[in-house]
Amino acid sequence: MERFRIRPEIYQFDTFKEFIEDIPLGEKDLLVTQKLIYELFIKDLNLKCHVIFPREFGKGEPSDIMVDGIVNKVKDICYNRVIAAGGGTVIDTAKLLSLKKFDYVEQLFEDPSRVVRDKKLIIIPATCGTGSEVTNISITTLTKKGTKLGIANDELFADKAVLIPELISTLPFKFFCFSSIDALVHATEAFLSPKANDYTDIFAKKAISEILKAFKTLMVKGQKERKNVEKEVLVASNYAGIAFGNAGTAAVHALAYPLSGTYHVAHGEANYQFYSEVLKKYYDKNPKGKIKIFVEFVADILECNANVEVFEKIEELFALMVPKKRLREYGMKESEISSFAISVEKEQQRLLVNNYVFLSVEEFKDIYRTLY
Repeated sequence: MERFRIRPEIYQFDTFKEFIEDIPLGEKDLLVTQKLIYELFIKDLNLKCHVIFPREFGKGEPSDIMVDGIVNKVKDICYNRVIAAGGGTVIDTAKLLSLKKFDYVEQLFEDPSRVVRDKKLIIIPATCGTGSEVTNISITTLTKKGTKLGIANDELFADKAVLIPELISTLPFKFFCFSSIDALVHATEAFLSPKANDYTDIFAKKAISEILKAFKTLMVKGQKERKNVEKEVLVASNYAGIAFGNAGTAAVHALAYPLSGTYHVAHGEANYQFYSEVLKKYYDKNPKGKIKIFVEFVADILECNANVEVFEKIEELFALMVPKKRLREYGMKESEISSFAISVEKEQQRLLVNNYVFLSVEEFKDIYRTLY
């Protein structure tokens, strides 16, 4: 029985220039990245590789429209290696571009046998939240369905995961915070998952500890201290990716997907909305299980009582970094509470099987209603 694995080789460099000195890029490489990252760190290196900017094919996070546009653009390019240098949109798109050619992305959901990789894949995260550099998952918004769906397949593992702290310095502060919260969600859901084990717990707890300590530093010393915690948070995101790559994510992600898919809310920000409410629901239903260990562990870091106060302290800490909105502020309608909850139950079983305790459609509605 397999209990734990880390598939990509993990590398770390201080700069992108150091990376290409060790792993050169050439004419048979396809670089998928963001314009800002390219302009700041890559353009002057005069690389001969092909370059694609996903944002030229659509706004926000990966959608079928965006991916299909890129697939059409690169169909006549000859490349045998894909390098992703960017956030979740870049990484999820690059994973799909490393597969054998397909006509449109929905084919991969209709026929999973088409998920076959025939190119090498290197992933360099430019956020400190995705963890996708070490997972076998790619997420796409299917516009006709109005939600996000994921492909989880070992063909989507990178060959190399590369950590370069220089790249996350481009993130606006609020997105640095949302990314960090996203990593915290990954680690927490992995820790509470029924699939968790002693190995995943090591990575999950280390990620939780490093992220919360970084937030405490920022709370006390202000945004100017960000540069001194970026490397630790980037590595913590990697730890969280290793943890949830083995143990999975759960209801926080599942509830966030309809909001994100319908109203184009960034992934980390959407997860932020649901994190504490899901944990409170778990705690109400079974406070004596593994969540008790989580509460005690976090209470020690935040120096508070080991009870429901933990969730309130986390919310207070987050709010000092970036204020939390009501769901209605994103444009969500009260009438969508029911439809969103039903879509979660119907479309997100891949995630819901990882819940700490079973949550019903009515409980999903309660969470949406509380946050609305």
